[in-house]
Amino acid sequence: MPRRGEYGHDFPPPAPAGEEPARIGLRQVSLGDTLGIKRRLEIDPAGFACRILTGELADEWVELVEDKDLGWSSARNLRQTIQHFCAFVDRETPECARASFAHAEPDLHQAVTDWIAVLPTEYQAGSRGPSGHAGRLRQLVHRRSERPDRPVVGPLLGWTVGAVGLRRGQTEELDEFTRPDKLALVKAAWADLASITERIERGRALAAKGSDPAAAGWTEPANLLWAIANDAWTTEQISANLPLSSAWPPELAAFLPETARTRPTRKALLGGLVRQLFMHNMDLHCLRVLLMAATGRSPEEVTGLHEDDLDLGLTTLTISFTKNRAHAEPRRSYKIDRSLVQAPLRRGQPRLDPGELVCRLLDFSRPLAHRAGLSPAPLFLRASVVNGAVLEVFPFDGNRLASNFPAWLAQRNLALTGVVDIRRLRKSGKVEKAIAFRGRISDIADDHSQETFRNHYAHGTTLRVIAGNVITSAQEHWFNQALDGPTVLTVETVERLSSPDTASAVGLTPEEVEDLRSGQLDMGVSNCKNPWESPYGRPGQICPVAPLRCFECRNALILPSNLPQMLLFAEHLEHLQNRLSPRHFDALWGQSQANLLAALDARGDAEIALARRQIAEDELSLHLPLSAQVEFDA
Repeated sequence: MPRRGEYGHDFPPPAPAGEEPARIGLRQVSLGDTLGIKRRLEIDPAGFACRILTGELADEWVELVEDKDLGWSSARNLRQTIQHFCAFVDRETPECARASFAHAEPDLHQAVTDWIAVLPTEYQAGSRGPSGHAGRLRQLVHRRSERPDRPVVGPLLGWTVGAVGLRRGQTEELDEFTRPDKLALVKAAWADLASITERIERGRALAAKGSDPAAAGWTEPANLLWAIANDAWTTEQISANLPLSSAWPPELAAFLPETARTRPTRKALLGGLVRQLFMHNMDLHCLRVLLMAATGRSPEEVTGLHEDDLDLGLTTLTISFTKNRAHAEPRRSYKIDRSLVQAPLRRGQPRLDPGELVCRLLDFSRPLAHRAGLSPAPLFLRASVVNGAVLEVFPFDGNRLASNFPAWLAQRNLALTGVVDIRRLRKSGKVEKAIAFRGRISDIADDHSQETFRNHYAHGTTLRVIAGNVITSAQEHWFNQALDGPTVLTVETVERLSSPDTASAVGLTPEEVEDLRSGQLDMGVSNCKNPWESPYGRPGQICPVAPLRCFECRNALILPSNLPQMLLFAEHLEHLQNRLSPRHFDALWGQSQANLLAALDARGDAEIALARRQIAEDELSLHLPLSAQVEFDA
């Protein structure tokens, strides 16, 4: 009977006699997890039909992990790639039992090519998973090819130095939580933390009343909690001394989780007792949410904190965050109110205080760190009963299937719009910072490079905020430079321009007054203080928009002699207003028309009547550039 491999496929018995011998034994590496606890990863070639090939890749995996001192995540990803490729070879390659990099047959280059072609079908479009798998396999094959005693035959060697064969893919950037969603999320986290704090304080108080269960009884909850809290008896010993569930008194059975009330077990009871004293995985979600909201940091920066990352002073708390991908450790200081730390947690929604949250986390994690012999103490620790009755200490796992972030939300009946992803909370902090700093990237990107901000955060609402502030700043600059409006001079003011005081009040030099009187500054509908210093053009360039924008320019001087052209320009704008949509006209000419009408209102009826008579008698026409006539009359 054929056996079944790790991926559920059948594989034949061992390779026939005479084939190249291969080391088929179990390969394993021992690595420290996020707590520094040594855990094993292993690959068993016997679980695959292509045992020789699996063993060859596993050998490279073990040596690569040891030589490069790879972390747990990298080693696990390499193992997954080996398992995925070998499972594919088992399914798709004839005579897979003979597959080896040292053999020309079966053709492993063809197997790799087919595997690469199939990989994208197992992932969403644009995913980086396929290229990640292909890159890791190529790394292992290339490493083997560099060893003279480990040959790689055939064209596969060329693949190790060429293109991987797949696009890298791209990630779809997440947008932030809506403001109502974030408020609801933080409110739920506060309520959860208050409930957890009350539970653990109640459990600790009950444990303080207990004594040694060997003398005071194994069915008294206080005694069992005392034994667990003081590590006087292991949970295995407690489990061995518990009577049958039918003999448990009601006050002890009350510690069973609701899901285990109908079928009580010792493991379920021990789990319920442990939860009265220590945090479990689901409990830590609320603290992650609150600490992210308080500091604006990413999930991994918050959950990766240890006690030695904290510098707790009398009034301040300095936290050294660790950004693994950026290889940086930014430090941030926060004010701390020690009275809040000592006070009971208020119901409702207290102020987000990083110092208070960190101190409460330390209070929860230190007993577990001491129990597990961990120093410095990680902030995010959980206790769990495994293997029937063993109390183990683990780091927080936000992706644990039964107690991940979506499960935490579902347990609290909290429905959020959009993708359910805790990283959106970090994006919310970035949007708030973008609004506070009015879109200045140099201030928003204070915890990473500006390039990182542009690639990962400058989209969605953040991008709209930045774009809006850029546009607003440009408009304000333009308004300040150009939209002060023209200066309207009365007949009396024009007559007194020969006086230095009057000319200075208008902003004219004596030379400019002479040019104004001689007509050298006449632009048609207005005069101009300096057409070579236009706010609409480059310095030294004659104004490119005169006379169309004179009524939106601070350089314009409106003299009584300009009144006929002003009236003609007003008729011209009225004609345009009838031809264009209101929105289009207002965008193009609304400001000019408003300023022009205000200038006309400053003229008396007699002046306007005299100007209209001059237009009729002299058959005056509006002086506009040819381009304006073509644009408006075509």
